[in-house]
Amino acid sequence: MPIRAFEPRDVESILTIQSACPEIAQWTARDYDRVAQGEMAGWVFDNQKDIIGFLVGRRVASEMEILNFAVSPGARRNGAGAALLGAALDWARSFSAEQAILEVRSANQTALRFYEHHKFQIVGRRRNYYTLPSDDALLLTARLP
Repeated sequence: MPIRAFEPRDVESILTIQSACPEIAQWTARDYDRVAQGEMAGWVFDNQKDIIGFLVGRRVASEMEILNFAVSPGARRNGAGAALLGAALDWARSFSAEQAILEVRSANQTALRFYEHHKFQIVGRRRNYYTLPSDDALLLTARLP
């Protein structure tokens, strides 16, 4: 699969994907520079023509937290998201993480179906967590074997 580590040259492509995906966290170029510098873990799906998806995560004690994740709308449903998630979960297993955690907008039904398909379960809700538009955050976890 064309998954590789996030690099500084990827920041502009990631910002383009992010701007096409208003449902995800809207980070700054500086935030992604920090990922490229290794402050967080990051992967991109590079199909040799374009970056079509990315995932950013971090280690938190015995957990792996997914912080931001998107695939370009025109490239969805072709396995890129599953491949990115798989790379992140493999990384989590490398340090014996017990579970993966994340939060997602309650209105983001596409993401919720994707995570449910990948064995994530809703374990909590943060009321009015998101703004513009206002929405609850659903907390999801998946146990890692």
